Amino acid sequence: MTEQSLLDTYKRYLVLEKALSRNSVEAYLSDLAKLSAFVADGSRSLVEVGHDELVEFIKCLHETGIHPRSQARIVSGIRNFYKFLMLEGYIRQDPCELIEMPNLGRHVPEVLSIDEIDNIVNAVDDSKDEAARDRAMIEVLYGCGLRVSELVNMRLTDIFWEEEYVKITGKGNKQRLAPISRRAMDEIRDYLPFRSSIDVRRGEEGYLFISKRGKHLSRITVFHIVKVLAERAGITKTISPHTFRHSFATHLLERGANLRAIQMMLGHESISTTEIYTHVDMSTLRYEILEHHPRNMRKG
Repeated sequence: MTEQSLLDTYKRYLVLEKALSRNSVEAYLSDLAKLSAFVADGSRSLVEVGHDELVEFIKCLHETGIHPRSQARIVSGIRNFYKFLMLEGYIRQDPCELIEMPNLGRHVPEVLSIDEIDNIVNAVDDSKDEAARDRAMIEVLYGCGLRVSELVNMRLTDIFWEEEYVKITGKGNKQRLAPISRRAMDEIRDYLPFRSSIDVRRGEEGYLFISKRGKHLSRITVFHIVKVLAERAGITKTISPHTFRHSFATHLLERGANLRAIQMMLGHESISTTEIYTHVDMSTLRYEILEHHPRNMRKG
């Protein structure tokens, strides 16, 4: 039986025997699609998945920044699938037997909705000279899933306009390429005239985001800008620049983006520059991110 036939059989089981709603059935199948895409890199099918693969998959969910409750829902759905396989005799041993549920008590950053991010961008005061800069900063922070340190250290030469990529220098000076949406690039273009009007200090000329004093933005300044905009937008959640990174990963995963592609976009320490150039089809990665990222999808 092919994997698709097996999934069709499982879908009928959920509908007819478990009497689940259409939304619940789609959620179960979506979670299995994430696992299937994850193990496919190792040429494994869902029936062949073992305990170790499931542990790695759950670890990736955690490292990507998915909320523990969402992790628990995904793990619960996967457990249900392998119970079904055991019940129907497709497998002899349940790989989920020793899998533990994510700890729901662990503190994780808040997730902003797309509307809340829109409200933050719209809260920028257009009467201020730095308005275009702040809008571009939020769009890049969220649109590329950056750490605040990566944002403030971004340089003009890190933007590849024609290819629609940015080069990001992460932890340990490891570099990666990340697709950037046209909306974010448009905001950067709108900001550049203001940047050109600033008397930039010596040694600061290459940085993208510059303060009115001519120095590149500090982490503290970005924290302050985010806090002010969130308050002005009426958002009561406790957020920081990292909240945009966490929201970036959550929104992509919820809309079906490949988990490994998200990992690479986030630039975790286990992924080096060499691995990006040798193991990732960059055109596929760019399509994967921009096809699913809500910022890009909402642009007319």
